Amino acid sequence: MTDQSQISFDTFLLAVGKLNYAWTNTESLLIHLIAGLCKIDKDTALVLFLTLNTSRARIDLVQRLAKMDKTSPTERKRILETTSQIMKLSALRNRYNHCIYAFDPDSGNPSSILMRIADRKDSIKIGQVNALDDVAIDEIEAAIAQLKDINKSIWNIVRDFDYPS
Repeated sequence: MTDQSQISFDTFLLAVGKLNYAWTNTESLLIHLIAGLCKIDKDTALVLFLTLNTSRARIDLVQRLAKMDKTSPTERKRILETTSQIMKLSALRNRYNHCIYAFDPDSGNPSSILMRIADRKDSIKIGQVNALDDVAIDEIEAAIAQLKDINKSIWNIVRDFDYPS
């Protein structure tokens, strides 16, 4: 591996770390949405949040609570739009959290190999390879910026609907 690819891989790992931090920070704000939608205190909402062990389960809970009849249409719309934005970013996050990293033996260029089975109609696909290049870094940086905006949206919902903060 050359010094250049090592610098590139270090830059990539730093970007993934920032993505994970932004994701975790934003996901934790779902606690406030759970508390507000269930009309419970934050500590009880935290227990519910921690009992669900995947991002998908936590977002599903928030979306299902928002879809209940007792939720106003305006409140429902804002929450569903916000949680849908989070779900769109989950594919990128999962791509870099559920993979192994490899280096081309000749060039030293890093890539990720997705550790997931994709079921097709009559076959399976495994080991999707993605180059870790400037495009990957740009996608991650864009996702981090979007998570910041989602974070602000959640705090606005908390404030506007007087949810526990």
